[in-house]
Amino acid sequence: MPSLIESPLTRLTPEQIEELGREFDAIHDQVKAELGERDRKYITSMIEMHRRMVVLARVLLFASRYKPAWIAGTTMLSLAKILENMEIGHNVMHGQWDWMNDPYINSTTWDWDSASTAEAWKHSHNYVHHTYTNIRGKDRDLGYEIMRIDPHQKWNPIYLFQPVYNILLALQFEWGVAVHDLDFEAIRKGQKSKEQIRRELKGMARKGRQQITKDYVVFPVISGLVSTGVELALAAARSAQERKSRPRRMLEGAWNKVSPTTSGDGVLGQLIEHRSFRQPFRTTLTADLTANVVRNVWSYAIIFCGHFPDQTYTFSPEETAEETRGAYYVRQLLGAANIEGSPLFHVISGNLGYQVEHHLFPDMPSTRYGEIAPKVREICERYELPYNSGPFHQQLWMVQRTILRLAFPGGRARPKPGPYHGPRVRGSGEREELELRAAA
Repeated sequence: MPSLIESPLTRLTPEQIEELGREFDAIHDQVKAELGERDRKYITSMIEMHRRMVVLARVLLFASRYKPAWIAGTTMLSLAKILENMEIGHNVMHGQWDWMNDPYINSTTWDWDSASTAEAWKHSHNYVHHTYTNIRGKDRDLGYEIMRIDPHQKWNPIYLFQPVYNILLALQFEWGVAVHDLDFEAIRKGQKSKEQIRRELKGMARKGRQQITKDYVVFPVISGLVSTGVELALAAARSAQERKSRPRRMLEGAWNKVSPTTSGDGVLGQLIEHRSFRQPFRTTLTADLTANVVRNVWSYAIIFCGHFPDQTYTFSPEETAEETRGAYYVRQLLGAANIEGSPLFHVISGNLGYQVEHHLFPDMPSTRYGEIAPKVREICERYELPYNSGPFHQQLWMVQRTILRLAFPGGRARPKPGPYHGPRVRGSGEREELELRAAA
């Protein structure tokens, strides 16, 4: 089935497509040859910043029973989780930093703070999605098997509920990604062996258990213990001032001042019953839950805005059956959309605001996307290809409108942008070429 709106790929001659492929290859090779200490310092500084943010967040959450500390700690933890998932984890596991030959910062060894196993994510994302980008029936990221986001997709009554489970997916995005690689369609068709399914489920259970234990048991317990220890120390100091000489009497007095009555059996039971333990345990747990939801919603928004706005094209398997390297580049270019923003926005989005550049060169260090963007736009202008880009609120609105409209039968593709003729520089961090264009 051909595209509802003619793909710009059909307007290029085979010679143009071949030459375009060589130009994109040249950009990739040039950046690869330039990689060095500047790039290494960037990723190591990002990892160091993330660790400091996590430590500061956890220290603040020791006092999470106090609202200002809870707000500050939750905000810091949310930002740390976003940074780790987007700019660090996603890009390291793409192999963007494998050129350093670092045994730790490497796609083969890195694991991230997410419910998805590294192995499953790299298969469903790095291989399936980036190989078959926007090819209907092959790219399982088109609606993630649960939503209709393209008019070509056959309507099913279950899609009536997609505005609801779209919200649930945003809130629990890491868990949606975790089960995505199971590929329920392949299981239904018997394309996966029982052993493979068992192994994948075992990996999911292990990683899910680790995440739940870390965020909802270990750190809340640590906060409770620290809070109880602080109160015990303060009570002991007060007891000492009352000149009770024997250490045992001092400790007993401190314990009684922390919680005069206990209903639990044993030390652990008494500890859990103490307000000094229960309250920081609960507030840290809610802080961790909030930080995970914030990270999930942000990741969902960036991913959906980069793939499903009105400007992006989808392709039939027939259109890509004999795809050349140049045609592959054009498909990646047409199947993604950029999100304009500040330097901070690009960092916390993993530089996926440059989704076009990322899909052209997924193994290129993310910090280089802003640098090569003017070159990509210049190629788009010469070959009369679109360069999909827009502000965050615009892209997000278009995605949500599509999800709502295509929940119902029918629907048609919206108009696509024409050949790019705009400025070669948009946003921050890119080369100043506007003046050069004006002068020319």
